[in-house]
Amino acid sequence: MFEKSVYIERRNELKKLVSSGLILLLGNNESPNNYPNNAYTPFRQDSSFLYYFGQQRDGLAGVIDVNSGDEWLLGDDIDIEDIVWYGSVDSVADMAAQVGVAHSAPMARFEEMVKQAVSQGRPVHFLPPYRHDTMIKLMDLLGIHPTKQREAASLELIHAVVKMRSTKSALEIAEMERACAIGYEMHTTAMRLIKPGVTEKYIGGQVDGIARSLGAQVSFGTIFSQHGEIMHGNPSMALLEAGRLALCDCGAETMENYCSDHTRTMPVSGKYTQRQLDIYNIVVDCHDLVLKVARPGVKYFDVHMAVCRLMTERLKELGLMRGDVDEAVAAGAHAMFLPHGLGHMIGMDVHDMEGLGQIYVGFDEETRPRLDQFGTNALRMGRRLEEGFVVTDEPGIYFIPALIDDWRASGHCKEFLNFDMLETYKDFGGIRIEDDVLITADGCRFLGEKQIPYYPQDIEAFMAQ
Repeated sequence: MFEKSVYIERRNELKKLVSSGLILLLGNNESPNNYPNNAYTPFRQDSSFLYYFGQQRDGLAGVIDVNSGDEWLLGDDIDIEDIVWYGSVDSVADMAAQVGVAHSAPMARFEEMVKQAVSQGRPVHFLPPYRHDTMIKLMDLLGIHPTKQREAASLELIHAVVKMRSTKSALEIAEMERACAIGYEMHTTAMRLIKPGVTEKYIGGQVDGIARSLGAQVSFGTIFSQHGEIMHGNPSMALLEAGRLALCDCGAETMENYCSDHTRTMPVSGKYTQRQLDIYNIVVDCHDLVLKVARPGVKYFDVHMAVCRLMTERLKELGLMRGDVDEAVAAGAHAMFLPHGLGHMIGMDVHDMEGLGQIYVGFDEETRPRLDQFGTNALRMGRRLEEGFVVTDEPGIYFIPALIDDWRASGHCKEFLNFDMLETYKDFGGIRIEDDVLITADGCRFLGEKQIPYYPQDIEAFMAQ
């Protein structure tokens, strides 16, 4: 937990950004795995609740009365039976005092406050819920069916939270640097273990263990697979095979719940083949281009498109693409190889605030995404960059057999793609390189004191140690 003053300042700023009414910030409850007393561990608190109220315990809610300025932490104190099993914890009143909240009360008071506000016709602001128990509580309190709650959520509160959480303070950046330090250990552990005959599952498990031993947990389910063309390929019991590529996309979450997210693609045999290097070096150059062009005032959509043009130029040189580069990119032909966006916001969530609505987090009126074009419709970040933003830089090139077959059959972008040559790459897999980028006053930089090796010669040298 940060100092008390941090949470006081955040709530005061939130009160300035929301005009009137009652703000509800619901914490999470324990989430049962396969029966009630076997919960998923470790417990993960809601990020926006953490941002403003800082407390990790389950069964809490925060209320801010914008008009009166009153702030409340609501929750029930645990009883002696819980203490027997889980040990003593601070009272709700003590937890409120720790984060500078003047008022606390049992959860029954929460329901009274909300229903009173509704009866008085006051605005009741809540964020889009993502857990079903939260949806049920909101339905009980406000009479809004779960299927209607996302559209009923407060846009005023969403915009306020996005505005505040998008720009990272020095304290937050320091936490993300810690997350990146753990991420370094995760990825270099994978590099040390990769060799033919080891299972994907084993390496994925070792990587997860690093995160849990040095921080709170992984920031998302670890991706480790020889099928790098599958964007979210979970580790399987498959044995690593000589000559193939292994893609590792993983990150850590610190004890303060700030995240890292990196991807590396490594040769199982310890050496890249020439064909693998031809593709890998294109991804390296696309990845490094971001450091040259990303800065305050630049639209991340434009950075993405600059990467797409560079990728198209280089794929033309290999004979995989053809035609005019600008026309090919405008037609979306590059999405055969890069069907996702260049990156996303990252912070307390690995896809920061995505649950609030990506259209509000990654875009604005100036940069609405094109939802009618494959590839562009998957962009998560396009808005103008500001100092203090942290975004991922994750270009990739993938050879997806089903996509190749689909586009070839339909003739989609046939004037820009060499389908005969693409047939010979169906066994290639995919390559992605990803780092976390802090936007600074005059440019940007990677987060993390130690850079995870990503130039091919550096990866080969590290793996040979």
